[in-house]
Amino acid sequence: MICGVDEAGRGPLAGPVVAAAVILDPARPIVGLADSKKLSAGRREKLAIEIREKALAWCVAEASVEEVDAINILQATLLAMQRAVAGLLLTRLTPLEVLIDGNRCPQLDLPARAIIGGDATVAEISAASILAKTVRDAGMLDLHARYPQYGFDRHKGYGTVAHLEALRLHGPCAVHRSSFAPIRDLLR
Repeated sequence: MICGVDEAGRGPLAGPVVAAAVILDPARPIVGLADSKKLSAGRREKLAIEIREKALAWCVAEASVEEVDAINILQATLLAMQRAVAGLLLTRLTPLEVLIDGNRCPQLDLPARAIIGGDATVAEISAASILAKTVRDAGMLDLHARYPQYGFDRHKGYGTVAHLEALRLHGPCAVHRSSFAPIRDLLR
């Protein structure tokens, strides 16, 4: 059994970083798994439902904006990954190896390996990528309902021209990452 792990939300100026851990069931293959960034939002949503139904185990976890600002985005990403793997282990399934998308592994009590571009080449990591992205996007829609002036429903917190203009007009809110340069500069 292999566990795939990936994250969503390292680059945005707002919102949490979200990670997912997935153990797929070889007896129940899922057609169309790919890097979440290469899929349409509708396709991601359909695959996310199928992953939840067919995977042997899965867990999604996050690190908050406050944690991102306190320990930096890399450490917060690794923390979210640790939490996702820990939650997956509560199912009492223990993978033989944890495959992490990227070039760094979180501290785990299991054999782990980082795979650059793993979200495009390893089905378990692709599945984790899809779950992390769909959960984070849904969370950003919730934040849009609370803070509509920023347009989180469109850019999901990324530093687009529209988002930067909204920041200039309204200033940052509680879900902006104050440790990120554009926000930090506005808070000076």
